[in-house]
Formats: sequence, structure tokens, C-alpha cells
Amino acid sequence: MSQTAVALPIPRVPSRRERLQDIPVDGDKRILLAAPRGYCAGVDRAVITVEKALQRYGAPVYVRKQIVHNIHVVRELEQQGAIFVEEVDEVPEGSHVVFSAHGVSPMVVDAAEERGLQAIDATCPLVTKVHREAKRFARDDFHILLVGHEGHEEVEGTAGEAPDNVTIVNNPAEADTIEVEDPSKLVWLSQTTLSVDETMETVNRLRARFPELQDPPSDDICYATQNRQVAIKKVAEGADLVIVVGSANSSNSVRLVEVALQYGAKAAYRIDYPDEVRQEWLEGVKTIGITSGASVPDVLVQELMRELAHAGYGDVEEVRTAEEDLIFSLPKELRDGPRGGRRSQE
Repeated sequence: MSQTAVALPIPRVPSRRERLQDIPVDGDKRILLAAPRGYCAGVDRAVITVEKALQRYGAPVYVRKQIVHNIHVVRELEQQGAIFVEEVDEVPEGSHVVFSAHGVSPMVVDAAEERGLQAIDATCPLVTKVHREAKRFARDDFHILLVGHEGHEEVEGTAGEAPDNVTIVNNPAEADTIEVEDPSKLVWLSQTTLSVDETMETVNRLRARFPELQDPPSDDICYATQNRQVAIKKVAEGADLVIVVGSANSSNSVRLVEVALQYGAKAAYRIDYPDEVRQEWLEGVKTIGITSGASVPDVLVQELMRELAHAGYGDVEEVRTAEEDLIFSLPKELRDGPRGGRRSQE
């Protein structure tokens, strides 16, 4: 017997906004908004570098790796004509290529020159500082303990300045097991986007084993990373939930989640976009702390707050722990005329 197929109506899935609106609203809900948050000077410089290169040279302009670790920024620049590649051998000979804010090793620079590429270096000046330290200490025959995450572009670039003199220390536990040939000629450097607390725990463990371990001439963890961690520590003290806007490959964004949990938040999550917020996260939550990583445009934070306002979180209190006014000049190839940089979001 043949059967007749019956088309059943497909139930409409409520939008994220409608689901958030289903949450009971009371007068006690609020947002603690961390400041500083979002774009730092190095990220601002790197993004503007790609934009200015597109304006000056026309599309396409190639970028090795993600210019900064934020998927929204990458998509926006792709729409303007940027093409992101993994390595310079994917770039047509003679083309313009931008090196990302995380820096590159001398090997990458040489490979670009061999292909006749017109390279524009958007490395954050604070990362460049660490590169210079690595070269100087290697020249003085020091062994460098580089505190950072193996495989991260910044660590690869820094280690590439002195590959025979660098040992990467990923975490405090590794500090207890690494071996060095000459403990009297030893210095530590660090990735700029690490947790301040975890880095110092790693360094303290290293120093317990190697008392002659020398410090870098100045702090390697960048001011923006430290400022955002200080701000979220303050916010976390009074938050039931912390939401960090930032991409999964953004080291400083991931660290903000960890810091929030360590300093009192009952729960903390990282999102790329506001529509990733789940209704169950908000159940029973009175106070939400919000921050964003150093590569996140503030438009995403503003969108998140608008969405949360539909769930009753319309009372916003800014928690400011520092002022930031640093601006880095653009790479020399793009410097003529006014810088044209935008200011951070606060």
C-alpha cells in the first residue's frame, strides 16, 4: 500500500532576542562594564595599516596570518580586499604583504625578500621590543627562557630571532622540569599577552631553581594586557557572570576568562558575537561583567549590551581602573600625511 507523504509545518525557531526577552525582568539586573577594554594601540595601528595599504595600493593586499586575532576584524578587512594567507610563499611575487601585529621571525622576512614582496611590517612596537631583547641577549651569549605558548605567532617570531638560545616555557609546571647548560647566563622574556599572575608564578618557580636568572630590562607583558586584567579582576568581584568578547585564538581574551574565574566570577564565558550568549547562562544572574580582548572593536560590546538590555540588563555601570592614550605611528611606508588613527572605545 502506498503512503502519501504529508509535509508537516516546520516550527519557527525564536530569535536570540526573543529568547532573551523570555527571561523574567526585575529591577536588580545590571551590567558592570570594564574599562579599559577592547582595542589597544598596537591593534589599532595594525588594522589601520591594512586599511591604509588598501587605500594606497588597491586590492588585493596580502596579510600573513590574521592581522590580529579577531574573526570579525578579519572578515571586515576581507570585504575591503585583504587576502589572508598562512605563509609568504602563497603571495604572488612582487605583491604587497603585511606582517601581522604578532611579529615574524627573520626567516619570514628573508622569504618575503626572496619573492620580491613589498613587505609592510605591522608588528606591535611592544612585540618588536621583545624581539630586540632576544637578539641582544643572544648576542651576549645568554640563554633565554621565553615564557609563552608554543605555536603562538608571537612566540614563533620572538624565538626565531635567536633559535639556538631560546627555550620556551609554556606554564608554571614546565618551569619545574626544564634544564639549562649554564645557569649563570640565563634571562627570561615573555609573550606580551599572557596572564600577569601566571607569568610571575612561572618566573618565581624558575628563579627558585636558577637563582641567577636575570629579568628583562622592562616588563614584557604589554600595558593593555595588564590593564584589561586589572579591570576584569575588579569587575569579577561583583559579578555573577562575566562575558568576554574575543576570539578563541586570542591569547589575551582567553586569559581574561581565566582571570575572571580566579577573582570571583561565578561563571565566565568567551564569545565572538552577541548571538552566542545562551539563555541558561543568565538564569538567576543579577550582575553581568563585560569586557573584551585587546583585538576586539567596541561595536561588538555595544551590540552585546543592546541584546542584554532586552533581558532586563539595562543598568550599566562602568568600572574604570586606568586611562589609555597611547598611539603608535604607522609603518614608514604609510606615514605621509596625518596618521588618521581612531581612538579606542572608552
